[in-house]
Amino acid sequence: MAKKPENLTFEESLFELDTIVTDLEQGDVSLDNALKQFERGIKLVRSSQQKLDSAQQKVAILMQEDGEETLTPYQPEDV
Repeated sequence: MAKKPENLTFEESLFELDTIVTDLEQGDVSLDNALKQFERGIKLVRSSQQKLDSAQQKVAILMQEDGEETLTPYQPEDV
């Protein structure tokens, strides 16, 4: 049985999401199985987003404790 999304590491969640996307893109999945995989994917995405939000909050707290540094929004170089 698969682990609950909240019990997976961020990296494990990404790997499983990648696997689900690959399976769904191939189109060899029954409708029922596709819906189950889609539902699992949504749960993985939500759990991963919560982990990212938590990590961002921890970084913000650590940066504030320093008193000198402030966080700036990430700007990808491709933009």
